[in-house]
Amino acid sequence: MSERELSTLERQALALAGVAQAARLVDQISRTGSYPLEFLEPTVHSLFEFEADSVEDVFGGVPGVKLGLHNLSMLLANRQAEENRDVVRYVFGLLYLERKFSTNPEMMSVVRSRLEHASFRAEHFAGHVHELCHSISGIYQDTLSHLTFRIKVTGSAQHLQNPQNADLIRALLLAGIRSAYLWRQLGGRRWKLLLQRRKLLRAAQNLSRGLGVV
Repeated sequence: MSERELSTLERQALALAGVAQAARLVDQISRTGSYPLEFLEPTVHSLFEFEADSVEDVFGGVPGVKLGLHNLSMLLANRQAEENRDVVRYVFGLLYLERKFSTNPEMMSVVRSRLEHASFRAEHFAGHVHELCHSISGIYQDTLSHLTFRIKVTGSAQHLQNPQNADLIRALLLAGIRSAYLWRQLGGRRWKLLLQRRKLLRAAQNLSRGLGVV
């Protein structure tokens, strides 16, 4: 738990940072085949926080989405270098896919049930990262992959064709959708990203202070 209660915009920014972090990790794995475990772990673990007491608890604390806050701040400040183009595309793709997913309660129930079944592996994440993500990847393939809208991941063919990387990417996409769902639960809307961009940026920067992000 944080030392102070977060504002509504800070809670929204934190959830949106979860989306941005998943997007950044997908981009990094698809291009380089590598990932920072300190951010992969809280992102994947967020899928198993079914009854978290707060937004920050979903990610194991604000530091768990440090990478996401940094990328969200760049996105909101329009510091979108060419290398960030795909990250931005993934963020908006995840927000759109979550809306499609949330209109299918049967699919949502299946995902929840199967995540609960896989949750025991999450307790031993460090030694079973690929095994856990393989399970989550199967959930994604059996459910969200059948929706009409699909996120096209681009990058190095060598890394994308690696089965373990493919599992990681699908697990991260599902985690990004979970964060997008949380963001919407907290009152987040796509049109508000335009109207409240500066306020969200300040909220993300407030959360980043003390984390060595901005």
